Formats: sequence, C-alpha cells, structure tokens
Amino acid sequence: MHKLLSAALFFIIIFSTVRPVSAQEGGPYYVVQPGDTLSSIASRFNISVTELMTANNIADPNLLSAGQQLVIPGLEGVTGVLNTEFINFGDSYYNLLRRTQISPELFRKLNHIVSPTEFYVGASMIIPQQDNAPEYAALSPKPGESMLEMAVRNNTDVWTVSSLNGLSAPWAGLPGDSLYAPGNASGQLSSGLPSAFESASIPYLPLKQGGTGEIIVKTQPGVTLGGILVDRPLHFFLMEDGRQVALQGVHALLEPGLYPLRLDATLPDGTTQSYEQLVIIISGNYPDDPLLYVDPVTIDPAATEPESQQLITLTTPANPEKLWTGDFISPAIQYADSTYFTSRYGNRRTYIGQGTDLSIDGFHTGLDFGGGTGLPITAPAAGRVVFAQFWTVRGNATIIDHGWGVSSGFWHQSEFKVQVGDYVQQGQIIGLVGGTGRITGPHLHWELWVNGIQIDPLDWLIQSYP
Repeated sequence: MHKLLSAALFFIIIFSTVRPVSAQEGGPYYVVQPGDTLSSIASRFNISVTELMTANNIADPNLLSAGQQLVIPGLEGVTGVLNTEFINFGDSYYNLLRRTQISPELFRKLNHIVSPTEFYVGASMIIPQQDNAPEYAALSPKPGESMLEMAVRNNTDVWTVSSLNGLSAPWAGLPGDSLYAPGNASGQLSSGLPSAFESASIPYLPLKQGGTGEIIVKTQPGVTLGGILVDRPLHFFLMEDGRQVALQGVHALLEPGLYPLRLDATLPDGTTQSYEQLVIIISGNYPDDPLLYVDPVTIDPAATEPESQQLITLTTPANPEKLWTGDFISPAIQYADSTYFTSRYGNRRTYIGQGTDLSIDGFHTGLDFGGGTGLPITAPAAGRVVFAQFWTVRGNATIIDHGWGVSSGFWHQSEFKVQVGDYVQQGQIIGLVGGTGRITGPHLHWELWVNGIQIDPLDWLIQSYP
C-alpha cells in the first residue's frame, strides 16, 4: 500500500493517533466525526454550543478530535452511543427502522426527519446503539414463498417477524420486502431493491464535487447492468468476486444538491427492472486562486476548444479491460519531495492573457506537483499510452488509459519517455517535468478522468478503488 502523501499522513495522524477524550458519565454519547465542529454538533441536536461545552467540561472549543465521545444534553430517556450512518443505495426509511429497531418517534427526534421522503443517499443519520444489543439477520420472502415458509427457512416464526418489522399481520410480508429477524447479521443488509438485485452499495459517502462515485452491485445470475448518475450513463464491469462495479466522476462545478442515481437491470429473458433514488452531492469547498497571467495564445478559444474536444474524445471511452491492480501511487514518487503540491484540484481560477483583454474562468482540473525541469514522471498505475504529443494549452502531454473508464493525463512535460501504444507498468518513467504550454513555471500537472469527468487525483492516493 502506497499511502505516503502528506495529506494522507495528516488524516492518519489526526484521526488515528489522537486519543479520544472520554465524555462524562451518563449519556447519550455522540461520536465526533471528521469535519465536525462544536457548532455543527450543537446545531444537529438543536442545543447551544454553551450547553454542549458545559455538559462535557470543554474549556477550549478548538480541542475537538474525531472519535471523541460527547454527552448530548436534552435527550432524556436516550442512552448508549449515537452513531452516524450514511444512507446507502436501496436503503429506505422503514428498512432502517426495522434493521435498527429504533422507534419512529426517537428517529425523527434525533434526525429532524419530517417525512420518509427526506431519505436521500448520502444523508447522514444518527442511530443510537446499545452495548450488547441483539443482532438481527436480514431476510426476504422469495417469489411464490409464504411468510410461514420464509420463517421456517430462517429458523424463526411469523409472529416474531411480524412484531419486529411492524407488519399489520403475520402474512403481510411481500416478495422482495426488507425484513429482519433475531439471529446473526450476515453482513449483507436487506434492501428494497427489485428481485434482479441482491445488493447495491456506494463505499465512499457522501459524494462530493470532484469525487468518484463507486457503485458496487450484486445481481442474480445473467443480469446485465446499466444506469445513470446525475446525467452520465454508468458502465458496469465484472469484479473477481462476481459483483459488478461502475466508477463515475462528479464534476467539480456541479451545483451541490440532489441528483438521480438509477440502476437498470436486464434479465436473461429480456425483461428489465429499474430502481432510482436521489443522491446528495455536497460541496468540495474549493477556494479561489489568485488571478493567473499567462500567454494569451493559451487561452484563445481557437486553441482551447479543439484541444478540449480532443481530450474528451480520448478520455470518454470505457475500456472493458482493467489494466491496473492495487492502489494508485504518486506520479512524483521519485522526487526528493513528492508531496509538495503547488496547486490542488478544484481551485476556482481565472486566467488573464498578458497584455490583452482575453480571460477564461474555470477550475483547476488536476493536481500540481512542484519541481524543476527534468525530474522524472512515473505512471501512477499500469495502463496503455493513447496520446503523446504537443498541445498548445497542455504542452507536451501524455495520456494513459488504465481501463474501466479511468485515464491519467500528464501535462507540461519537457520530454516524452513513451509513445502511443506502449503498455506501462506502475512506477515506470513516462516523461520529464517541464514548462511547456499554459504555465507560470515548470511543474507536473496530473489529471485523472473517471468516465469522462475530471476528478480529484488525491482521492485515488488516499482511498482504494477496485
């Protein structure tokens, strides 16, 4: 595992080595999440910051760490730990209540839910968890199977199932219904998905501007998958364990809000089933860069538009062959300091042509590594070179297709070390740092495309994708 970037180390140090501060005796306790502040926690539970600090003997509101337990005042009758859980694809309001055995009244009180229609993929919910709480196994009636038959198959009885799941009668369960019964949890949660789907999940939630949506689906045998995320068609590929996965980038300029995620299943007999939920896209919180003064030729639409269209053409195809294995590594891994970033992905930018009125607004589409001309650039993962030539804006540019709709671009090079058609291994030198194209000084710009959208490359250095 190559997780040596300073940003990654920062998260590890902050979130792993800081010893959580214990809360006072009593409860309930809320477990602080990365990014939480006292203000955001107080707002979530409809209390004041002063009340929260007093209940936990906090003198300095800045000394808050992920994993710390805080007593939440004003929740009389509630005990245990208040865990945060993200709503995933296929989850529903009633499914979550059945699985956690939390009362609707308490759930609405903790999460300010007015209606079950507010249940969106990526929304974080507070779920109370007791020590030594009983486990519940997921079960669901099969087509043509009665509730009694299902209960016998799962070593339980229809009255217990009816009571736990709030059914109007012991026979009221329907095929595909998400139900629970006492027993060891299988690790695979029941869901309200159609019968063609056994399970579906998105590992990294919530989705953000510039992030990567990873949708993993297990289907019945012989099912072909498709779908959309926002307005992009999803391409699914078979994983080694038999599940299928689609990777989809989220545009850095997409307005935060609710967008559709739909899965389409085509069964072996040609019939189709679909399931759609709204997914929350949150802000990437990208800052504004200072104005950048560049050669006006590099922001002239006569040069930028054809180049951009060619880039889209090269990075849109979804090669069904996965060419990489394991985690991505930094393309500046051979630098003396491979974690020196001169500019991050997503920063809002305006370029001004020196001595002209030309300007162009947008965002920084990649990750810039500092370093002088001639330093080696290495492949972050295995793949095949599909482009290696000069562009006006991007200078000497190389594009590597990694498969499954994932491509890397390396701009502004002083020298190429590969050519179109070459298969490159992870860590192989593919070029040298330079100052060609639209630049303010020599550097390596690394760009990562996922199904036709530029995303934050740093995510792929911190997290593992299939």
